[in-house]
Amino acid sequence: MRSVRLDKVVINIGTGSASEEAADNAKILIKKLTGHEAGYTFSKRRDPELKLRKGQKIGAVATLRKQDAYTLLKRALDANNNQLMESAISRNSVNFGVKEYIYFAGVKYDPKIGILGMNINAAFARKGKRVETRKRKRSSVGISHRDISREEIMGFLESNFKITLAK
Repeated sequence: MRSVRLDKVVINIGTGSASEEAADNAKILIKKLTGHEAGYTFSKRRDPELKLRKGQKIGAVATLRKQDAYTLLKRALDANNNQLMESAISRNSVNFGVKEYIYFAGVKYDPKIGILGMNINAAFARKGKRVETRKRKRSSVGISHRDISREEIMGFLESNFKITLAK
C-alpha cells in the first residue's frame, strides 16, 4: 500500500492572448503528441494589459491516466534529456517544461502550428487514495499515507525512467 504510483499526467500549452487560432493549433499539437483530444483553457477575467477578454481561449490542456500517462511522461523526459531540476519536484507532483515540441522523438516541425512549448505536470499517489474521493463509504486517509516526499518521487523516477537531477 505504501508504493508510489503515477496517478495522472497533465499536458498544458498556454498561448496567451495572441489569437484563438494559436489555441486551436495547441489543441492540434496535443492530439498529435498524445493521440487524445484536448480541451481549451479559457480566461477567467478581463485583463486589458494582457489584452484578454473574459472567456477567451488562451490554451489547450489534456489529462492522461494509466499507460498513456507513462508513455507521455517517458517521451517528455526524453525530450528533456532525462534531466529534472530539483526544484521541479514538489509535494506529490513533478512539474517541468519542454521548450519546443520538436524535441519529442519522431515529431517534425509543422509550419502551420509554429513553435510551441508546453508544461508537463505528473501527479503521484499511493494505493488507497480513492477512499477519500469515492461516493459511498468515504473515509479519511492519514497524512503520512497521503503525502509523498521528494525522495520517494525521485526513487520512483530513477527506477522507472532513469532520470538524473540537474542543478
